Amino acid sequence: MFIEVLLGLVIGGLIFFLVQRSRNQVLKIEDGWWGAGAPPDGEEDVTIRPFRVTTSDEELKDLYSRIDQTRPVASLEDSQFNYGFNSHYLLKVVSYWRNDFDWGRQIDKLNQYPHFKTKIEGIDIHYLHVKPKKVPDGTTAIPLIMVHGWPGSFYEFYGLIPLLTEPSDPDDLVFEVVCPSIPGYGFSEAPHKKGFDSVCAANIFHKLMKRLGFQQFYAHGGDWGWLVTTNMAQLDPKSVKGLHVNFAPPSKPGLPMTLSILLGRRFPKLFGFTDVDIQRLYPCMEKLVVESIKESGYMHIQATKPDTVGRGLNDSPVGLAAYILEKFSTWTDRDFRNLEDGGLTRKFSLDDLLTNVMIYWVSGCIISSMRFYKENFGKGLDQPHSKIPVYVPTGFACFPNELMHTPKLWVTQKYRKLATYTPMVRGGHFAAMEEPQLMAEDIQKFTKTVEKKKQ
Repeated sequence: MFIEVLLGLVIGGLIFFLVQRSRNQVLKIEDGWWGAGAPPDGEEDVTIRPFRVTTSDEELKDLYSRIDQTRPVASLEDSQFNYGFNSHYLLKVVSYWRNDFDWGRQIDKLNQYPHFKTKIEGIDIHYLHVKPKKVPDGTTAIPLIMVHGWPGSFYEFYGLIPLLTEPSDPDDLVFEVVCPSIPGYGFSEAPHKKGFDSVCAANIFHKLMKRLGFQQFYAHGGDWGWLVTTNMAQLDPKSVKGLHVNFAPPSKPGLPMTLSILLGRRFPKLFGFTDVDIQRLYPCMEKLVVESIKESGYMHIQATKPDTVGRGLNDSPVGLAAYILEKFSTWTDRDFRNLEDGGLTRKFSLDDLLTNVMIYWVSGCIISSMRFYKENFGKGLDQPHSKIPVYVPTGFACFPNELMHTPKLWVTQKYRKLATYTPMVRGGHFAAMEEPQLMAEDIQKFTKTVEKKKQ
């Protein structure tokens, strides 16, 4: 008992010291120019242009020709998805893509929401802007920006958007949703210069929201979207009323986290660890080290030489599909590695999965999307944003099959105003796409909590 009390006093004193030291820190950035060549004289063009996803017979003819020319490779016996995407099952996916997948119908689905483009810092930024059809009398829609990650896209949010803009419960809040494509992803133009990282994306998205007339708004993100929206909260905390994330790996592990790893299994209550925390964290070598190594090979490639492997993926639709869809298998549930079909259609439909792949294919964005890793990791792991806490009210949805489990204690080291921490009953890395209803409910719960406190 004495040891627990002493440890509690030491950790509490340390946390108090760190909080007081960093409370006034704000992330800073200078405006950039990411277009080709030198910036032109005069003011930036702020025109907002409608955009529609389209296709052509030539585009489909080229795709089918490349699919038909693929060279099958046999998977090892009894390998399932443990060596990557199983080649036997890949033939079935490719056959469906070539013969049954209706890209024209999926384009109609993509265009059900209004798309736009506008030029910011020299590059075209693509985004969806979905306004609610009806807002209850005496209320206003709550602006919310939602940011995707890799290898996802704005399409991840298509099941979530109507739950937020047209909620069935009359007591729920009504949202006005903006879903941009990160520059270099989907239909946003890729930066033409080196150095475009998450902070640069955050700065551009702040400009986008202001251009749309939002002085204050909420933000949600997962994967890279977690970091971009976190940077938005660090850059201009007065504009971000609340931040909701479903991915929050520790950016700069400190002493409290280290002590919790070393002592948490023996003294779980001291660190607020639950049974789920213990199950997901221990044994540490297996859960935090070995598992991370198994699933991070892609990251080392993309953080060092993205253009090399990207060139092959940009030429081969089958290679691209295998590279992207393997993540939608293992990152949804690591046990899916032991299934012949990777469990792909247990959580998603092939139409939705291939629609996301097609966004990468038709836009030719796989290389530029992979470069985002190089730009973020290439500057080192000690960037200013990794040291600055977030003092914007934050909600965290903790999905049980997320790539890295983050206990509440770890989340509060970065997000000092944690308003909600929700252990979710199911779901993995692509939670917004996999479990849109659960995600919508948690965004509602978090936003209601923040709005009540502001009243």
